[in-house]
Amino acid sequence: MLSRVANSIYWMCRYIERAENVARFIRVNLNLLLDMPSEQGKHWEPLVLITGDQERFDELYPSYTQESVIRFLTFDREYPNSILSCLGAARENGRSIREIISSEMWEHLNTFYLELTDPKNQTLALENPQGFFKSIQMRSHLFTGLMDSTMSHGEAWNFARIGLMMERADKTSRILDVKYFMLLPNADQVNTPIDNIQWMAVLKSASAFEMYRKEHHLITPRMVAAFLIFDEQFPRSIRHCITKAQVCLHRISGSPNGSNTNAAEKLLGRLKADIEYTDIDEVINQGMHEYLDNLQTRINLAGAAIGTTFFNTKPLVETITSDQ
Repeated sequence: MLSRVANSIYWMCRYIERAENVARFIRVNLNLLLDMPSEQGKHWEPLVLITGDQERFDELYPSYTQESVIRFLTFDREYPNSILSCLGAARENGRSIREIISSEMWEHLNTFYLELTDPKNQTLALENPQGFFKSIQMRSHLFTGLMDSTMSHGEAWNFARIGLMMERADKTSRILDVKYFMLLPNADQVNTPIDNIQWMAVLKSASAFEMYRKEHHLITPRMVAAFLIFDEQFPRSIRHCITKAQVCLHRISGSPNGSNTNAAEKLLGRLKADIEYTDIDEVINQGMHEYLDNLQTRINLAGAAIGTTFFNTKPLVETITSDQ
């Protein structure tokens, strides 16, 4: 497969997953506001913190209101991680590989983007945000379903799955990091009803609430963190995502599990092994923020290695992380 094609399908799926994540975060936050004190800025700022683009937001908007955060995360064409920008980038990548993906995938992606650019959707997002962002989630899920059911599960599909899994792992780590490090700075609020509501929101942000409750009766920070990091079967846990990404990587290279023939396999394999041989007590002793920060760096480095190994690209992330 041409490196250009592999790169396009990998990033097409990463962008779709990123857009779906943003829509889900906003919906969860809207529900959270119904149960929390009415300090609007306090509850909308964490959504920007999760993206890591707080500095960019501060340059454009004076305060963290519902309207300003929704406009920034959804419709800002100058912001590369907004839903509209992500779908635009996914569409351009999909356009360049129309002979590789199915016609159903392309038609859905093209319609998805064009409908979002309709000016009336900016009004709809503010007047009926729950319905609007649920629609974006469902359309993103439909795209993934179309990919799995209409596309041959060969090399191109495996690159697409790697993109999805790497994006999910990164976003789950960011959700947990924001909760532990930024969202609840007052120690006197720990184990209060507000704290429990926020931990429920963390689970819902990862679409994990129902699956978590099937296994655990109580919601505690320790068990929630363990579930989102180490659960083998939940499809948005960090361990599950890294494991599936590694499986797809070995299918592409043809190397057996447990071996590595390139830098990407080496970094991803080491990360998978470290997660498997770590438990939540070690994480808490080390410090949740420190562990997750290191995990995000390693996920980014593995993503950069995938780019240099298969796409002949050198992302900026390598320069950024080397300076830390």
